[in-house]
Amino acid sequence: MTRRTLLKGMAAAGAAGLALAGAGLGAAAWYRNAGPNRYYEGPVRHNFDGTRLFLPGAPEPRGMGDLLRWQMSGGREAWPDRFESPHRDHPPRRVDGSDLRITYVGHASFLVQVGGRNVLLDPVWSDRASPLAFAGPRRVNDPGIRFEDLPPIDLVLVTHNHYDHLDLATLEALRSGHRPRFVTPLGNDAIIHRHSPQAAVESLDWGQALELGPGFRVHLEPAVHWSARSWHDRCHALWGAFVLDTPAGPLYLVGDTGFGDGGTFREVKRRHPGIRVALLPIGAYEPRWFMEGQHVNPDEAVRALLASGAEVALAHHWGTFQLTDEGILDPPEELALARVRHEVPESRFPVLRPGQVWMP
Repeated sequence: MTRRTLLKGMAAAGAAGLALAGAGLGAAAWYRNAGPNRYYEGPVRHNFDGTRLFLPGAPEPRGMGDLLRWQMSGGREAWPDRFESPHRDHPPRRVDGSDLRITYVGHASFLVQVGGRNVLLDPVWSDRASPLAFAGPRRVNDPGIRFEDLPPIDLVLVTHNHYDHLDLATLEALRSGHRPRFVTPLGNDAIIHRHSPQAAVESLDWGQALELGPGFRVHLEPAVHWSARSWHDRCHALWGAFVLDTPAGPLYLVGDTGFGDGGTFREVKRRHPGIRVALLPIGAYEPRWFMEGQHVNPDEAVRALLASGAEVALAHHWGTFQLTDEGILDPPEELALARVRHEVPESRFPVLRPGQVWMP
């Protein structure tokens, strides 16, 4: 091996490692943090040890040895360079009253229109889910709504700070063009403000809520996951799932989560009975030994639907960015089998493609 080849390989490995950290695949768990929290200050309590935030009883993110073991295993299925969706939405300016219109933008991004409000969840319009412009997971289909076709955005909900969910370029474009209200878990407000000082950002702890106007309230609930955007900020910002009270009923908006013992979903059912729609992830789950603590697989997604008591779930977190080992069509195919196992009809847990619209 020549010195040039070695240096090129080392550079590629470093870029890949940063991309993995940005996508939330465990690279940031290589270091335990002894220094102060970079984003959040507060008293020690049940989910904060003075430096790191955590979910009591949840597993720690995997470390360097496990990450290298996974990356050296060679089990990754090849994805196509492009996986275009046949759908493209041109949403109306507003949807009034108790009518509900939900557009799948791609990966974990959704537009929710209800009660005259337009809400974006985890908006990512960037080409890569990565801290690097030239490396890291690249989208294989375009967003299901062109950015310029978005209606006026009133509210943006960001579940956590991994790069495939918190996209600073998209958030700044929304701030400058739409002036929305941003709501996110503790610590992520600092990340957003550093890039967009004028953004109207509010942060929540688990169990807290914000009044958004008549008939609207947003709650933050726990999720089995973690956070990081670099090598040294693991769990310095909180993560979670939102419940949005609307005139159409409560909506359960889940970004990334593991299943754990199912307690987070059962607690949502107890605290927010009558969930109308749950947005549940079905992808980025292989290899299971590595991903189980942070991403549900399709069978667990169906179990999450049942545990939460939601009337309907919409599948996401598949088919846009390749983050893990499964093939591009494995999540919907495995979900179809899981629905049969749990006697859940397809209409109760459909799989959307970017640009596809769901309405009750």
